[in-house]
Amino acid sequence: MGIPRAPEGAGREGRRLWQSVLGEYELAGHELAVLRQAVRAADRCEALAAALAETGLVQRTAHGSAKLNPLAPELRAAELGLARLLVCLRIPLGGVEDEDQGQQRRGVRGVYSIGAA
Repeated sequence: MGIPRAPEGAGREGRRLWQSVLGEYELAGHELAVLRQAVRAADRCEALAAALAETGLVQRTAHGSAKLNPLAPELRAAELGLARLLVCLRIPLGGVEDEDQGQQRRGVRGVYSIGAA
């Protein structure tokens, strides 16, 4: 059985991610749902990175001062979101020698809030 088609509307980066993951791993239904979200996130990261490269990291205001392009924090947030989705899939890191290679990797869990101890 071949690799299922990438989700409708997937862009270049999303299709690449879809193919690379499903070319190596068999995923359950709930994992495919996470992968679909990751495909959309990968495409969003690609689009934001292209727009940021085109407009530049720093922009000039009307008063002549410099400010960070608002796309920069959006790209950072999108990249973090993508990374979290990929962690949820628990795919082993390629090329990393690990003593516990046979053990299942655990994703990040818990509630995240500022000031939580």
